[in-house]
Amino acid sequence: MLDRLLGNYLLSKGVLSRTQLVKAYQIQESNRAKLGVIAVSEKLMTIAQAEQVNALQASMDKKFGDIAIEKGYLSEPQLGRLLELQGNSYLAFVQALVDEQYMTLEQVNNAENDYQRELSLTATDIVALKEGDIERIVPIFLDTEDQRIRKLFSMSVKNLYRLVDAHVYIGKSYRVGSVRSEVMGYQGFHGTENAKVAIGGRYEDVQKMAIGYTKEEFIETEEDALDAVCELINCMNGLYASDRTSDGTSVIELEPPEFFIDFSEAKSDFIDVLPVFICGGEVMLFISTSGEWEVQ
Repeated sequence: MLDRLLGNYLLSKGVLSRTQLVKAYQIQESNRAKLGVIAVSEKLMTIAQAEQVNALQASMDKKFGDIAIEKGYLSEPQLGRLLELQGNSYLAFVQALVDEQYMTLEQVNNAENDYQRELSLTATDIVALKEGDIERIVPIFLDTEDQRIRKLFSMSVKNLYRLVDAHVYIGKSYRVGSVRSEVMGYQGFHGTENAKVAIGGRYEDVQKMAIGYTKEEFIETEEDALDAVCELINCMNGLYASDRTSDGTSVIELEPPEFFIDFSEAKSDFIDVLPVFICGGEVMLFISTSGEWEVQ
């Protein structure tokens, strides 16, 4: 997820153009990060050490890892860890930036530090973002300590990642009393736990997500798009219910999903809203556990 978050951060700062960012993402899809990039990103080697090993490779018939171990920069276990990370999406993105000469490794490293500082992220947060660990990432962006809501958001985003877009990323959540959106699909469930889970936003963005979910090239009507969204929400809630009731101590019953078109407004005592950037668009994932729910 850090590839998308940092990419948009670099775009907002004017470090990259949109054309450059799109090109880097395209290269990322077929790229494998080099060990020097990974070692610096993981803070196992300095930039100077990685550059020295790269220079030595030009005159020695040895692999990067072998030279780094000989120089005492890496241990065998550390090299094993770096080899495991070669398929990491974020590191492949960094490699694309460096290979295209959009940024140096030092510039990427500095930008990552600036991003971490500006968003007040911990070193542990950054590791979770680099590894794409949804369970650990989602709580970073949530403005609630309610464990039910945190679990619902985590499982929902995990399923959006699994079912719709492997490059989904999120923004900071916020709490409101009402949410207005051009189109909206939602589903409630009741029993041991009660909640409403909804997805809304501009039709154009919701349509993109629906296409990503159904894998159909064209979804022509708003009804078809919202049907797909409701199916997705039903799947997400079904998996959540299965997880929560697996020990036999909880009972959750799903209600029929519904959708609304033409600027619907959901009202409740409180609604937690999570911006979700998916399939090239932005939608809102919102959850209410207050019991009261009205859509107009």
